[in-house]
Amino acid sequence: MSCGPEPEQNMERAIAHVREAAKQGAELVCLPELFQTQYFCQREDTALFELAEPIPGPATERLGELTRELKITLIASLFERRAPGVYHNTAAILGPNGELAGIYRKMHIPDDPLYYEKFYFTPGDLGFKAFDADFGKFGTLVCWDQWYPEGARLTALQGAEVLFYPTAIGWHPAEKDQFGEAQYDAWQTIQRAHAIANGVYVAGVNRVGHEHGDILGNRAAGPGLEFWGGSFLADPFGRIVAKASHDAEEILLGEIDLALLEDTRRNWPFLRDRRIDAYGGITSRFLDQAPVSGQDGEPK
Repeated sequence: MSCGPEPEQNMERAIAHVREAAKQGAELVCLPELFQTQYFCQREDTALFELAEPIPGPATERLGELTRELKITLIASLFERRAPGVYHNTAAILGPNGELAGIYRKMHIPDDPLYYEKFYFTPGDLGFKAFDADFGKFGTLVCWDQWYPEGARLTALQGAEVLFYPTAIGWHPAEKDQFGEAQYDAWQTIQRAHAIANGVYVAGVNRVGHEHGDILGNRAAGPGLEFWGGSFLADPFGRIVAKASHDAEEILLGEIDLALLEDTRRNWPFLRDRRIDAYGGITSRFLDQAPVSGQDGEPK
């Protein structure tokens, strides 16, 4: 979806899209990252903390009424006010009975030009989680998390059969001609790799539109960001099941086939052949010399 400067209008647009997705048969729906506003992290401004709200709160109450009416499960990315001075980029899970079924707090927080998220968001402290749905289990991570194979692996190891990544990622306009194609290709490739390595479905759910972070009557300086859309669903062997355009709002529908997931894992048993005794070094920031693993898997 595209996002305008008025949060209420964005909420109404999101609700309309969710209704239409449910009408077309969707049972599990994911909205893009921070869908209630334009992407405000293009600058650092303490006034923008006023956009945050508690969870549970007004947004989860409203969206819970929607999921109860439609009998669906919804992943909604929200700006969470946890306590004074403690804010998170949080995915709320609303169940088919309208309940708040759980939350996931974004673990990896970027700090790059026009993506000044460390100013706003405390890193998540709930770890990686899988949630129950009628068909089985799914997990959600958020945007910058999508570049880290560890998060995908730990979510899949909890039984998640689908990984969702609500996202707000785009091109710096001055870089698009030179790097744009490669950047999008890398974004899709890393997530397809998560699907293959874990034998799961992966959905990247992005926004579209050229934004300057218009909110609360002002905007970020500079050329803004062109969000590249391109939302997609990949199957457990990384094949693209469905893909959206780069510049238009779309409801992207894909079907999850758990028999295909089972068959893929039987024939490509990556989880079976993992050497869990040899991965102790993965929790180190950087290994300055090659570790020698003992039986406990810890570097010696």
